[in-house]
Amino acid sequence: MTQEIEIKIADGVQVVRFLRADKKNAFTGPMYNTMSEALDAAEKNDDVAVTLFIGSGGVFSAGNDINDFMRRAGANTSDSGKGIPTPSLDFIRRLPKVTKPMVAAVDGLAIGVGTTMLLHCDLVYATPTASLRTPFLDLGLVPEAGSSLIGQMRMGYPKAFELLVLGEAFSAERAHEAGIVNKVVPAEELEATAMKAAKRLAAKPREALMTARRLMRGSPSEIDAMIDKESAAYQTLMRSPEAKEAFTAFLEKRAPDFAKARASAKAK
Repeated sequence: MTQEIEIKIADGVQVVRFLRADKKNAFTGPMYNTMSEALDAAEKNDDVAVTLFIGSGGVFSAGNDINDFMRRAGANTSDSGKGIPTPSLDFIRRLPKVTKPMVAAVDGLAIGVGTTMLLHCDLVYATPTASLRTPFLDLGLVPEAGSSLIGQMRMGYPKAFELLVLGEAFSAERAHEAGIVNKVVPAEELEATAMKAAKRLAAKPREALMTARRLMRGSPSEIDAMIDKESAAYQTLMRSPEAKEAFTAFLEKRAPDFAKARASAKAK
């Protein structure tokens, strides 16, 4: 458990609130572990029918905390080099396996996994200031959380490519048009709107609710397979000169020079 995430259960809804607003709710290893534990606990708890994710301080989540991510990536090594930080991958692998509805309330930034986790949610509400972006390619990496597949299923290839590869920021309205967000509501109404929907779901016949969700979402095996492919590509690319340059540049607060990084690698 970590104090940077608050878990509360009431009226059949488990609320998972991110409380790291001073760091734009960027996820750390302990935060991922807490979210994974919350999803596992909800699956086993008959008092929970729905999980609601919500940020704080006008931000949903800035995605991975880069410093924490790099420390964990360096610690998870093998003979082939850097591996993928386990807490984040463990959380990602749980998302398609969840059997109970998930709802998200998005205010402000939703970056990286802060966006891709929304593709696994059944209902997403956002404020007019919400901004979704996935800068994976800018870091020399690839999309994750099965978004390479779910993104196309949800919004079609052109929009998915624009969000996941081009790295274009989607406003709340654009995300609504693309089919990621169900409704855009004023900031002061966000939590109440999301909670009302979550409680409506929680009040429905439980078996019928879970069965309907399973029928609509289909088997998670295809998404699981894509997560495996993304993770393998991610691990390979984490060792690439471009990714190393991207992360170094980010930490040094400068623009990356990918051409120089490629040239230096070829010269070795």
